[in-house]
Amino acid sequence: MRLRWSGGVLLSVAAAYYVYTPLPSTVNEPWKLILLDALFRSFIHAGDAAQALGVCHSVHMLNSVVSRLEVIEPWSSPTVRVTDSTLGGVPARVFQPVGGGAKLRRGVLYFHGGGWALGSGRMRSYDLLCRRMAEELDTVIVSVDYRLAPEAVFPDQYHDALAASRAFLSPEVLQRYRVDPARVGVSGDSSGGNLAAAVAQRISADDSMSVKFSIQALIYPVLQALDLNTPSYQQNHNVPILHRHLMARFWLMYLGADPSLLPHLLSSPSSLLHPSIPPSIRSHLNWTALLAAKHQKHYRPVGMETGSREVTGEVPGLVDVRAAPLLAEQGVLGRTPRAYVMTCEFDVLRDDGLMYARRLQDAGVTVTSVHYDDGFHGCMVFSFWPFWSSVGQRSLDNYIQWLDHNL
Repeated sequence: MRLRWSGGVLLSVAAAYYVYTPLPSTVNEPWKLILLDALFRSFIHAGDAAQALGVCHSVHMLNSVVSRLEVIEPWSSPTVRVTDSTLGGVPARVFQPVGGGAKLRRGVLYFHGGGWALGSGRMRSYDLLCRRMAEELDTVIVSVDYRLAPEAVFPDQYHDALAASRAFLSPEVLQRYRVDPARVGVSGDSSGGNLAAAVAQRISADDSMSVKFSIQALIYPVLQALDLNTPSYQQNHNVPILHRHLMARFWLMYLGADPSLLPHLLSSPSSLLHPSIPPSIRSHLNWTALLAAKHQKHYRPVGMETGSREVTGEVPGLVDVRAAPLLAEQGVLGRTPRAYVMTCEFDVLRDDGLMYARRLQDAGVTVTSVHYDDGFHGCMVFSFWPFWSSVGQRSLDNYIQWLDHNL
C-alpha cells in the first residue's frame, strides 16, 4: 500500500513537472496556455518517438492526431453555405453567405498556420474562424489547403498559395462567387501569414494581373530565419506554444534542409554580426533600427558561437524573399496593399511582424500595427471553446472590425 502511495506521489510530481512551464506574469490566462502547451508537447514527443522507432515521420503522427480531433466535414448553416472545392488545382474550403441576390460581396483568401507542416483549413478552429468572418462581414472566405512538409518543401507551399491567389483573383472565379474585384483581401496566421505576405508581394508586382489584392492582413506572421536572436526570440525562447527550437525545426523542414543543421541554425549569430550576410540584406533585418526601444529592451545582437557552422550556403531558401518576405526591397514592399499586422508580446515571431510593419510604413504603405501586451502565439485561433482566451477573443474582434472598415 505504501509503495502504491509513493508511486502515486512520484507520478503526480512527474506529471506536474512535465505540465508546468514558468510563464511571464502578464501573459493572458497562463494556466490555459500551460495545459495547451503540455498537450502540444506530448504530441510532439510522441511523434518524435514514433519517428525514432521507424513507425512514421513525427509530423505524420501529429497530423494524424489533428485529423482525428479537429478536421470536420463541411456543413452549412442558415446563414453560410460551406463547400469543399479547388482553387487553381489547390484544395480549398469556401464559405459563402446565404442570400443577398446578385449583389457583389467582399472576398478574403485565407492561409492557415502550422509551420508549413501541420494543420488544415478543414480543422474545426479554422472552420469556425472563417465561418464567423463570413457571417459577420457578409464576405466570401476561401480557406486554402496548401501542401505540407515533409512531402512538400519550399517552394511548393508558396506555389500552391500563388496558384490559389491567381485563381481567386481571376474574373471567372470572382464572377462565380459574386465577389467585388475591388474588394479582395489576403490573410493568414503564422506560416499562413508568411504565405499571405509572399503572395501579396508577388501579385502586387505582376502587371499582367488585372485584379490585385486590396488589403493584406497578417496575424503573428513568420517572415525570416536569418536572425533567430531578435529580442523576441531571446525573450520568448521557451514560452509556449511556439518555442524557439520548434520554430527552427519548422524552418528547416519547410526549406527541405538537413535536420542535423538545427543546432547550427540555433547558434547562428544575429544578422548584424553575420559574416556572410551582405549589408543590403542586413539592413532589412536591423532590429536595432527597426524596433522601438520598448521592444529592444536590454537585448543585444548575439555573436557566432564557437564551433557553429555557417548554414546560409547550405540552405539557400534562407535568403529567398519568397520564403522570407521581410528581406524584400523597399520598391517591392511599396507596391503591396494596405496592411494589418498583428503581433503578440509573448511570441518569438513578435519582432518579425513589428519589423515588417515598420518597413511597410517606410515604403509608403498604410499600416495598422496592433500589438497585444498579454498575447501569445496562436491566440487568435484559440478564441473558441475549449481553448477560448480573452486575448484571443479581443484579437479576433479587432481583426474582423479592421477587415470590415478597410476591405
